[in-house]
Amino acid sequence: MQMNFNLPKINRLQTRNAVESILEKYKFFLLMDPEELQPKITASFTITPPTMNNQFHSSTEDIAIKRIDHEKKRRDFIRWVQRSVNRLAYQERTVIINRYLQEDDIYDYEVYNDLGFSERKYYRIKSRAFYKLAFIMHIEVYEEERRA
Repeated sequence: MQMNFNLPKINRLQTRNAVESILEKYKFFLLMDPEELQPKITASFTITPPTMNNQFHSSTEDIAIKRIDHEKKRRDFIRWVQRSVNRLAYQERTVIINRYLQEDDIYDYEVYNDLGFSERKYYRIKSRAFYKLAFIMHIEVYEEERRA
């Protein structure tokens, strides 16, 4: 008895966009230090007397807690992307790192010239790397079945 597995079809364009979006977010997270989480420098005065209880009402304390939580999420995201990219094969990893994870913005043609790849080979490796990254990161996008 032969088993028939119908695997869902991957939407390559949306999957590629999802991976590119994650890689761009990674780059921004490396540069990010949000201004809204900065403590206020000017004091605020109120007429209400302070209450002595166990709750935090200080904006500086609230901002410090938010900053710590935000920083943890940012670091976790950065580690997640780095671990995912490190699981790729050497050439795939090299293409992704040189194209998306460097500090400077660089174009595809500069990367494949620097690596000594032909244009065709570069885009094949890049496409394969995106496909693998999508599965490693669990962000692949499937085609929806159309029922007639």
